[in-house]
Amino acid sequence: MIGNKPSGTLKVTKKPAQRVKHVPQRTCVGCREVLPKRKMVRIVRTADGVRIDPTGKLAGRGAYLHDKRDCWVRGMRGALTHALKAELTAEDRAQLEDFMNTLPTHPGDESETEANG
Repeated sequence: MIGNKPSGTLKVTKKPAQRVKHVPQRTCVGCREVLPKRKMVRIVRTADGVRIDPTGKLAGRGAYLHDKRDCWVRGMRGALTHALKAELTAEDRAQLEDFMNTLPTHPGDESETEANG
């Protein structure tokens, strides 16, 4: 017995450490902004050509772009081919442009150019 307390009865309770969940980060090849992977659109180079990968799990070399048209326009100028380490065929480019045309334009870009013009 030590002091008033019997030996061996001292309890120390540890709180479990709060773990911070790791969120994978990726860089947009159009604007070079880093965002969480799930907020980006993945384009992958496969043996069959370049495809849009909605699941993010297709095998092949991938590159990421925002879901904004202005990033896609910049990416299509050459950053995407550099990131994928492959030239885009006419078919691949047409497929990507079709997808790009369904995307919204960045609302800030249009209003700024109209206000300045």
